[in-house]
Amino acid sequence: MSNTSIYDNPDHELLRDQVAKFIAREVEPHAMAWEEAGSVPRDVLRRMGEAGLFGLMYEEKYGGAQADAMTNLVFAEALSQSTFAGFIITVLVHTDMASPHLHHAGSAAQKEKYLKRVISGELITAVGITEPGAGSDVAGIRTTARRESDPGSGSGAGAWVLNGTKMFITNGVHANLYFIAAKTGAGKRDMSMFIVEKGTPGFSVGRSLKKTGWLSSDTAELVLDNVRIPAGNLLGEEGKGFYSVMKNFQTERIALAAMAVGHCQQALKMTLDYVRQRKAFGAPLWSNQTIRQRLSMADAKTRAARQFMYHCAWRVTQGHDIVQDVSMLKALTGELVNEVVQTCQQFHGGMGYMRESAIERLWRDARVLAIGGGATEVMLEEVAKRY
Repeated sequence: MSNTSIYDNPDHELLRDQVAKFIAREVEPHAMAWEEAGSVPRDVLRRMGEAGLFGLMYEEKYGGAQADAMTNLVFAEALSQSTFAGFIITVLVHTDMASPHLHHAGSAAQKEKYLKRVISGELITAVGITEPGAGSDVAGIRTTARRESDPGSGSGAGAWVLNGTKMFITNGVHANLYFIAAKTGAGKRDMSMFIVEKGTPGFSVGRSLKKTGWLSSDTAELVLDNVRIPAGNLLGEEGKGFYSVMKNFQTERIALAAMAVGHCQQALKMTLDYVRQRKAFGAPLWSNQTIRQRLSMADAKTRAARQFMYHCAWRVTQGHDIVQDVSMLKALTGELVNEVVQTCQQFHGGMGYMRESAIERLWRDARVLAIGGGATEVMLEEVAKRY
């Protein structure tokens, strides 16, 4: 299964190699303990930042590499060669789902204050959009932000006061910096984004949530109880937060597609090795025609999805509107990864159901990829309404 693509260049291969070496050295030997602990140690993330892996798309003056969407995809796919999706999503939320809000909409002062430390890994980020009653329906959020005068400012600059609850927030327990969506008017899409630092009075983790998969990612309910933040913590234009979220969804969904494709590739690799070695009824499983053909078809679908994924990233670099394409990609890969990983798990027999088996972990971790970041059904509606 070759990773060669017409979109590749030598810098991409160097990046893949750098990420692969980091995973082999810093992740795979230790990540089972992280699964038990429920989070990735922040010193590991700091080392990733110090290695220059947290700012690929961001400005050089803040420590970034100013790379394009194709390079960012190469990073996400390389990261997804790990078999520990909790680690992968911890990183991708920081690099592709939360901090891009600061990159795209942040003022010069906000970037100067935060972005250097985000890129270095000193600050780990989370994004608070989903709520108990609003997931894929972003416009249905109920968290509010209201303006108030700030008696402590002495300048009449004012403040914002946030109230509400966020749910299923990855990095929610241990992040340092949060980008929170809140309603700022009566209109359905009248919302804004805000910067909230950990430790702000009234801002707390309501619950640390236990999940079926992604065990080494910390996931939380966040509570905002009269959280007062400076007026300068408004991120981007007031009332334009919905459009900021929609724009960033395209980056997020390509990253999730990379996770899905990476899981497919890893599942196929370990299963091809397994069925060649495992014997049943006196012969290797590979001698069974059905097994050979089903794995071949799974590989074909994975390769096709991968090329579509790279095509979507290439279209981003060309400045095209990619909402329909990326919605297709997210729907396709979210379903495909569950199909491929379950097929591979089946061919591991009883061992595929044991917690000690990597294929069992991939099976659990894959399930959410058809849900998170836009459920398959929502993605297909996004596709259909653009015909």
